[in-house]
Amino acid sequence: MGHYDDLRAHGRATATLASVARLLAWDQETYMPSGAAPARADQMGAMATLVHERKTSPRLGELIEACEQDRSLAGDPASETAAEVREFRRDYDLATKLPGDLVAELARVGSQAQEAWKKARADSDFAQFRPWLEKMVALTRRKAECYGVPEGGELYDALLNEYEPGATAAEIEAIFTPLGERLSALVAELTTNGTHPSEAPLELDIPADRQHEFGQFVLRAMCFDLGQGRLDVVTHPFCEGIAPGDTRLTTRYREERFTDALYGTMHEGGHGIYEQNLPRGNFEDVADHYGSPLGESISLGIHESQSRMWENFVGRSLAFWEWALPHAQKILGSGLERFRPEDLYRAVNTGKPSYIRVEADEATYNLHVMLRFGLERALVRGDLSVADLPGAWNERFESLLGIAVPDDRRGCLQDVHWSFGLVGYFPTYTLGNLYAAQLWETIQEEIPDLEGEMRKGDFGGLKLWLASNIHHHGRRYRAGELCERLTGRALGADPLMRHLEGKLRPIYGTG
Repeated sequence: MGHYDDLRAHGRATATLASVARLLAWDQETYMPSGAAPARADQMGAMATLVHERKTSPRLGELIEACEQDRSLAGDPASETAAEVREFRRDYDLATKLPGDLVAELARVGSQAQEAWKKARADSDFAQFRPWLEKMVALTRRKAECYGVPEGGELYDALLNEYEPGATAAEIEAIFTPLGERLSALVAELTTNGTHPSEAPLELDIPADRQHEFGQFVLRAMCFDLGQGRLDVVTHPFCEGIAPGDTRLTTRYREERFTDALYGTMHEGGHGIYEQNLPRGNFEDVADHYGSPLGESISLGIHESQSRMWENFVGRSLAFWEWALPHAQKILGSGLERFRPEDLYRAVNTGKPSYIRVEADEATYNLHVMLRFGLERALVRGDLSVADLPGAWNERFESLLGIAVPDDRRGCLQDVHWSFGLVGYFPTYTLGNLYAAQLWETIQEEIPDLEGEMRKGDFGGLKLWLASNIHHHGRRYRAGELCERLTGRALGADPLMRHLEGKLRPIYGTG
């Protein structure tokens, strides 16, 4: 089994090198001075080249082939080692399709484009960002062309495959179209026939430092280990799993609406818990798979299911606020003392169209995702030019959500993703919501007193279920396969709609 040990050693060394690049990226988004941007772009390009060289090494290909021919490793397709070798092969085949100069250019231009996006967003001026987005779209299309169009598919599928292996744009469209219609009908029902709950509990001025303290308090209760992670402030929140024992979370604060930061923190905390409980030597009785596919997350759809579950199924529940409100009153003050848990529960569960995706309520959130899916698919196809993006965004946004976009900052400049080439990423947010809802129904069956535990602030049982059933498998299973193994059925929209209708109709008095 020497070739197997050598394969894992190669993967570990590559992962260590890649972790340095992730640390550089995290620093750029948090503490890097703006004057360092040109040098950071060169650093990111150099690191991307080094990592790509290791991922495409002929020696790595030889080791994978030797493991594939070893029946003790790959003879049983259902075994862990066979899955590990299969995923090493997938990664190698994808990486070797990309020329090194393209990988370096994507990293270098992406770093520069991020800085341009930050300034353009602050100035609400798309024109500043347009030339950089044009470069990134061109580079991203070139990357997709290198991957190749899957049989019967389209160029966008090649990009989607990076984030949600095996998924296609046509399949996602087939899910999104009827789901969008059901969501739009629900929002129309709530806004036309219902009584909008009071949002007074959210309209308080609460200093950012108190919000930060409360966010860390909630993270600890969620079982995110702050001894192996941290929480910082950025323009666009994200989670970065840098290495074992080092998971970085970020959030942003609005003093006039404290729940925006709270739910952003819980969302990124859900990602962080997944990262901390992958089998990288820090999960009880699970081997150390750092640098192996078995130490990595299955897909972004499953990753998003974890963040959206903690943010919405936990954080927007009445049981959560029955536990959290007394602590919030103590830490945050500022008038929260006059509200009941029911007041917070109703205030954070609305169905009202708004401009910003990351601040959208559960009922409208997926409409924001569908907008982006359609636009980036058109950009990749060449049906939409970057110059026409703001107009197309504004037109489709008003059609989907019924409100006019007031400026670029609250329109096509609000998300950071396209600035560094994350095209094909957005659909995974809605896939995550669908997975979360379906998994949640199973979790409720298998943890009968889950609501009672949450009411006491005891989230250990939930975290253990997620770690045991999802996190510690790494990439042993495909996302759809894991969903069926855990829930007994293929992914569908009914659980999410049951969740939303069952919660929002009573709150609005429509059912």
